Amino acid sequence: MLHPFLLIAYTMLVIEDKNYKAISFADELKTLCEFENCSFVNCNFSGVELGAYTFSDCSFQDCDMSLVKFKNTGLKTARFINCKLTGCDFSNCNPFLLALNFNGCLLNLASFYKLKLKQTTFTNCNLNETDFTQADLSSSMFENCNFLDATFFETLLEKVDFSTSYNYRIHPEENKIKKAKFSHNGLAGLLLNYDIVVV
Repeated sequence: MLHPFLLIAYTMLVIEDKNYKAISFADELKTLCEFENCSFVNCNFSGVELGAYTFSDCSFQDCDMSLVKFKNTGLKTARFINCKLTGCDFSNCNPFLLALNFNGCLLNLASFYKLKLKQTTFTNCNLNETDFTQADLSSSMFENCNFLDATFFETLLEKVDFSTSYNYRIHPEENKIKKAKFSHNGLAGLLLNYDIVVV
């Protein structure tokens, strides 16, 4: 009898080069699949359990992915454009070849706890109350992102570019920020814990 993990690999359906538009995947995802070079436009994944599904070189545009359950989900070069990803816990993704890119996304209350996300790009994203605790974001780019009440604790932020982002609160003694870039206007976000007044 096959080991359960081998059985999953043996029965996984591979779908390549397919474009999905305006589909509700709460009704569609019945068979374990690996999607390769597929695009998803205006699709609804809200609350869907993606389990051990794998997405390789896939793009998601204008999709509602709120509260998606990424339990051991493979996201191997996944691009999210104008997607709603509120409350998504990316820390449960399969870490093997994990590579993400976000543009214009709503990532409020999301979690990247302990993830290795080196050289990840976030552009025009809302990251309110998002958890980056113990994540490795080294050499990542945050372009025009809102970090209101986001959590940074023991986070690796070396060479991260925050120069166009705002509302972050990062304690230099609790995070590694060597050679990270901040704007003059954003320096207050590094000093709030010291109870000093920046004018």
